[in-house]
Amino acid sequence: MGVMNKMRESTGAILWILVFAFGVIWVLQDSGGLDTIGQVGNNIGSVNGDPISVDEYNQAVDQQVQSYQNQTGDTMPPQMLDQTRDRVFNQLVEARLREQEMERLGLGVSDDELVDMIQGDDPHPIIKAYFSDGNGGVDRALLQNFIANPDAAADWINIENYLRSERRRQKLENLINSSVRITEADIAEEYAQRNKTVDVRYVALRYSSLPDDQISYDDGDLRSFYNDHRDEFAREKTFDLSYVTVSKAPTAADSAAILADVEALKDSFAAAENDSLFLARNGSERPWADAYFRPDELADDIAGAVFGNIEEGSVVGPIVSGGQVHLIKVIDVRPPEETAVKARHILFRATEGDDDARAEALTEARDVRRQLLNGGDFAQLAAEYSDDGTAQRGGDLGWFGPGRMVAPFEEAAFGARIGQIVGPVETQFGYHLIEVTDRATEEAQIADFALTLRASVQTLNRVQSNLDDLQYFSAEEGDFTGEAGRRNLDLRTVSIEEEQQFIPGLGNSRALVNFLAGAEEGDISPVIELNDFFLVASVETINEAGFQPFDEVRAQLEPRLRNELKAEVQAQKMEEALANGGFEGLADRLSTAEREAAGLSFANQSVPGIGRDGEFVGTALAMQDGGTSDVIQGANAVYVIHVVKVNTPGAIQPSEYTSLQNQLKSRQQNIVRSQWITALRESADIEDNRRIFLQ
Repeated sequence: MGVMNKMRESTGAILWILVFAFGVIWVLQDSGGLDTIGQVGNNIGSVNGDPISVDEYNQAVDQQVQSYQNQTGDTMPPQMLDQTRDRVFNQLVEARLREQEMERLGLGVSDDELVDMIQGDDPHPIIKAYFSDGNGGVDRALLQNFIANPDAAADWINIENYLRSERRRQKLENLINSSVRITEADIAEEYAQRNKTVDVRYVALRYSSLPDDQISYDDGDLRSFYNDHRDEFAREKTFDLSYVTVSKAPTAADSAAILADVEALKDSFAAAENDSLFLARNGSERPWADAYFRPDELADDIAGAVFGNIEEGSVVGPIVSGGQVHLIKVIDVRPPEETAVKARHILFRATEGDDDARAEALTEARDVRRQLLNGGDFAQLAAEYSDDGTAQRGGDLGWFGPGRMVAPFEEAAFGARIGQIVGPVETQFGYHLIEVTDRATEEAQIADFALTLRASVQTLNRVQSNLDDLQYFSAEEGDFTGEAGRRNLDLRTVSIEEEQQFIPGLGNSRALVNFLAGAEEGDISPVIELNDFFLVASVETINEAGFQPFDEVRAQLEPRLRNELKAEVQAQKMEEALANGGFEGLADRLSTAEREAAGLSFANQSVPGIGRDGEFVGTALAMQDGGTSDVIQGANAVYVIHVVKVNTPGAIQPSEYTSLQNQLKSRQQNIVRSQWITALRESADIEDNRRIFLQ
C-alpha cells in the first residue's frame, strides 16, 4: 500500500518529467486524451479533418501559463501569452501530423515490446527511476508488487500508455534519421571547408571611388531597372495604421503607495527569524538565496546603500532600483573571496596596428596625466578627452570584479591604491588613465525583499476607460485623428503585412492580427493590451497584395542603379588594364594600390579594403597556387584576385574525424526533420479558427 501511495503522490511529478523530457503532446496523442473532446462546433482548428478543440487548446496553454507563474511568481505578460498561444497551436498541429504519419506508416508497439521496456534486460529510464534498487538497476519485486496492485491500476495504465507513445515516437525518429548518410567524402569536404585558407594579392576598384558625374541615367533607365527587378518588390496585403498607446507605468501615487507598503514591513523584516519564510509570505519577487555579494555584484544604488554603512542585522531601504522597490537585510559580513574595485578612466582610443594613431594617443595620454598630477579635475578631463561612453559621467566605470576588464587594465586597476593615477595603460582599445576610487573590503549575505513598481488596478482601469471612450467616439464620428488630438494622445503610424507577427514599435500582438483579418478601411480596433501599454489602432488604408509601385520604391532604386552603372564602368577599366599586361603591374596601370589578404577562409570572409565578401573568398578558395581570376563584380567593388598560396589542411585525426562525423550527422538529421515536418504542413489541410475564439 505504501508503494501505491508513493506512486500516486508522485504522479504529478512523473507527468511533468515526461512532459519536459519527451513532450506532452506525444503522451496526449497516444493515450487518446486528444480524442475525448467534443468534435463539432467547438474546434479551434483541425488537421486533415482531425479537430483541435478549444478545451484541449486552452488546457495546453494554461499548462504553459501555470509553469511560467510557478517559475517567476508573476503573471505571463500579454505579448508573451500571444507567443505561447501561437507555439501551442503549432505544437498541436505538428503532433497531429506526426500521429497521422505514424498511422499511415503502420507504426505500432506490440505487447512483447512493452514487456521488454518494463521487464527486459535494459528497462526504460522511467522504470529505472521510479523502481530503483539504489545501485543503478531495478527493484524487480517492487515493480511486480506495483503492477499486481489493483489500487494502482489507473496509475500503471498511464505509465504503459506513455511507454507505448515513447516507443512509437522513437520508431518514427529512427525512420527519419535513417535517411541520413554521412560519407567519407562529406567529412573530407567539411574538414577542408573549415580548415583550408588562402593568401592572396588583389587589385580592387571600389564603386564609391567613381564620381557620380561619370555615369548618367534618366527616368526611363530607372523604370527599366524597376521592371527588371520587379519581383523583389512583391508585397503581401498590407495595412497602413494610425495608432495611439498609453503606458501601463505606475503613477506617482501608485509608486508612493507601494513604497509605503514596503516601508511598513521594515520593522517586521528586521525582527524576522526566518528570512526565507518572510520573503515568501510577503510576496517578494526575489526568492531567498544564501549567496554572498560584493559591491560589484549588486546594482550601484543597492551596493551604495548596503556597503555605505554596513552592519549585520540592519535593514536598508526602501530603495528603488531597476523598476523594483527593495528592502535589504544584511545577514552576515565577511572579507571578500575575490577583490573588486570601483574606478574611473580616461580612454585615448587608437586602433591596433595603426602606429601613428597609437603614438599620438600615447602623447595625449601623457599630457593629460600631467594635468591630473598637477591637480586637474578627473571628471572634467574625462568629459573633455575620453573617447568612450563613460565620458559623460566623468569616466566612471562603477564596480567591477575579476574577468570584467581586459587583462592589462584589470592588472593595473587591481594593483593600484585608492586615489592613485595609473597609466597610460595600453590595451587593444588604446591608452587608459585609471583612478581607483574604492576597493571592496567586505562581502555581504543579504535577504532582498523586492516588489515591482506597477500601476494600480484603479490606474489601469482609468487608462483603459479613456481608450474605450476614444475607440467609441472615434467610431461614431469617423475622426480617429481628431479624437486622439482632443485627448492629447500622440498619433503614430505603421505599415504591416497581413498575418505579420512582429510589428515594429509594438512587438507581437495576436489580438491586433485578429482584428486586421476582418478589418476594412476606417475601422477602429478595440482596446488591445500589450506588455507595457494599451493600444487603439485605426485602419487608414488597405493595400492589396501585388507590387510596390515605382514611385514608392524610387529612393531604393537610384543607389542600386548607380552602383550597377559604376560597376560596369569600373569593370571595363579593369578588363582593359588586365588584358594589357596581366596581373603584374595591374595596380599601377589603374593608378591604385595592390593589396594583400592572408588566411581567408569560409570562417573568415572579411577582405581588407572591401569588407565581408563571400564571392571574393569563395572564388579564391576554388583557385590554385599562382592562379589569377577574371574581373569579378562584387557588392562594393570590382576586383582581380591572384592566389599566392593555398593552405591545405593536413590529415584529419581519428578523434576529430568521429567528432566531425557526429556533428554532420546531427546537423543533417535536424535539417531532414525540419524539412519533413514542413512538407507535411504544406500538404496538409490545416484549419485555424483562432480568430473566432481569441478576440
